[in-house]
Amino acid sequence: MQSLFRLTAVSLVLSAPVMAQDYLTFQSPTGNIHCAMGIWNGQADARCDLADLVPSYTKEPADCDLDWGFAFAVGRTGKGALACAGDTVRDPGNPVLPYGEAVSLGGISCVSAKTGVTCTNAEGHGFSVAKAKQRIF
Repeated sequence: MQSLFRLTAVSLVLSAPVMAQDYLTFQSPTGNIHCAMGIWNGQADARCDLADLVPSYTKEPADCDLDWGFAFAVGRTGKGALACAGDTVRDPGNPVLPYGEAVSLGGISCVSAKTGVTCTNAEGHGFSVAKAKQRIF
């Protein structure tokens, strides 16, 4: 899943999620959760970063020399993970994904809800994130 951690900032102001053939970004209506989805070298990834949270995970990921605890990721296959990242996908220009709406890219779907954002792959793995609680599955 390292491919998503090399994201570059995209500064577009649109009324719908930024969509390209291989990259899309969005934020929750509160602006606390920002997400990016991309296809890199044929592999899809989704990552969401939280600006403000009460951490559900307090143990540092193995071999992480960067920041952790605020970012969550999932690939096209495999389980969700606590991301080790030296960057962020937070951008005030990310378009808002309204509650009840979903976006999909490369076999991964993310849904915005009042309870947070959930991203899952076709295997049913992924993560759910909100200010109060985060879950990897």
